[in-house]
Amino acid sequence: MKASKLIEKIHSRDARVGVIGLGYVGLPLSIAFARAGFRVTGFDVDEGKVQALLKGESYIKHIPAETISLLKGFVATTDFSQIAMMDAVLICVPTPLGAHRDPDLSFVTNTGSEIAKYLKGGTLVVLESTTYPGTTDDVLRPVLEGSGLLAGEDFFLAYSPEREDPNNPDFSTSTIPKVVGGYTDECREAAVALYGSIVEQTVPVSSTSAAEASKLLENIYRSVNIALVNELKVLFDRMGLDIWEIIDAAKTKPFGFQAFYPGPGLGGHCIPIDPFYLSWKAKELDVTTRFIELAGEINTMMPQYVVDRTVGALNRASKSITGSRVLILGLAYKKDVDDARESPSLRIISLLNGLGAELEYNDPYLPVMPATRKYDFKMNSVELTAEALAGYDCVLVLTDHSVYDPVFILEHAKLVVDTRNLMKGLEAPDKLIKA
Repeated sequence: MKASKLIEKIHSRDARVGVIGLGYVGLPLSIAFARAGFRVTGFDVDEGKVQALLKGESYIKHIPAETISLLKGFVATTDFSQIAMMDAVLICVPTPLGAHRDPDLSFVTNTGSEIAKYLKGGTLVVLESTTYPGTTDDVLRPVLEGSGLLAGEDFFLAYSPEREDPNNPDFSTSTIPKVVGGYTDECREAAVALYGSIVEQTVPVSSTSAAEASKLLENIYRSVNIALVNELKVLFDRMGLDIWEIIDAAKTKPFGFQAFYPGPGLGGHCIPIDPFYLSWKAKELDVTTRFIELAGEINTMMPQYVVDRTVGALNRASKSITGSRVLILGLAYKKDVDDARESPSLRIISLLNGLGAELEYNDPYLPVMPATRKYDFKMNSVELTAEALAGYDCVLVLTDHSVYDPVFILEHAKLVVDTRNLMKGLEAPDKLIKA
């Protein structure tokens, strides 16, 4: 099977592109292909998302509704039988961890089974979901071949890891280089041609496993370095030193140092999850990934550290955590996004609930607390007024949204526990605690 026919359709924009999973990865990808002149069909099992898109509405903060309403050549559907009309199918579904930190590939395999029902010869199938090396070839391929077609002979199979960074002002889908690995050379050639039509640079690698490993390396690198500064934050707190001041000083070195910042724990779909995919796979090879696992332990314990610091701060104010009114400031896993996936705020809320605190939260980007696989608190964001702030025993800063005014918050709150350095440069020894 030669890739030339499909590549010709890609270059002429006659290739139809299907994107499965219309979340923070799949929707920007769909938009990029539609803007490049392709006919794009977005598939999702969530009827609410599909109906919103059909009405020209957006459910992701950094994607304006106008972008959707003015988009040409894009349609959303829950009808997976339309996969039969696609020339390329891109899989952008979650790859969470199970209860014991083992990979949960059910979304990938279920999607693969659905594709197999409608897969036709000459189609390119690309997995974008982050996973361990070998998943595309050893897990997804057999499911797709349940169609009776063979990868590399009857259809093309590739892996290209997503690199989305929601609300990043400097990089977008089209400006972030795209790593691409294929099951065969022809598979890689087809995938490079497809992604080369929407991104400025493709980075071909020798195999799907190499592409899968590159994504894990990116996120493990971040996880390990964040764990380092989180561990140093705990140590420097004990020494009476400000980790934020120390990082600011260290990053003035023009070489050999990259600044990473501590926080209340890791959030988002990538960094809290991806390292454990590799450590799980390593166990199959009788290899212990101590560095990765240690970083995971440090980052996982940070929510408990924040709770302990909050309890201590209230104790010094002659307050018990039980019955204290605590305002959680920020639900999203990072600033200026509406994404609460794996947010440490959720774990901290759970821990504080267990201690009997009376909790409310404010997040301008998440007016209703979303239900997740682990948590369903059924809370709504409260208004952030001077009177409201004064009514809480403690304001716990977990996300440093740009809209938050640190001077206003510190002026009206009785006690502020700041995990994000929102209060940088402000002094209030009697009521400001950094955690």
